[in-house]
Amino acid sequence: MHISFADSRLEKDLNDMKAMVRKYGKQRASKLGQRLGQLADAISLAEFRHLPGRCHELKGQLKGQLALDLDGPYRLLFEPAHEPVPQTEDGGLDWGSVTRVKILEIVDYHD
Repeated sequence: MHISFADSRLEKDLNDMKAMVRKYGKQRASKLGQRLGQLADAISLAEFRHLPGRCHELKGQLKGQLALDLDGPYRLLFEPAHEPVPQTEDGGLDWGSVTRVKILEIVDYHD
């Protein structure tokens, strides 16, 4: 899957394990590396329905975004990087057609 980033700083931090450890700590950096590797290796988002990490669509103000579990309450937030976003006939996200994502942030959105 093709991965892009919301900004150049995020891209730099998430493409350097030392920077990830420095910014997020060893445990979260390890999970981030794992999740980013899974995204890079996937052909489409549909593969995440069967992988650990509880990939899920968000609701409310974060509608249109997806999250992958990291550690504790922290999540890797991303969105499909397609224009228009692939949808099923009933208007839901077509996970099998999402082949590009944009990483938005690492956050605890439960606050």
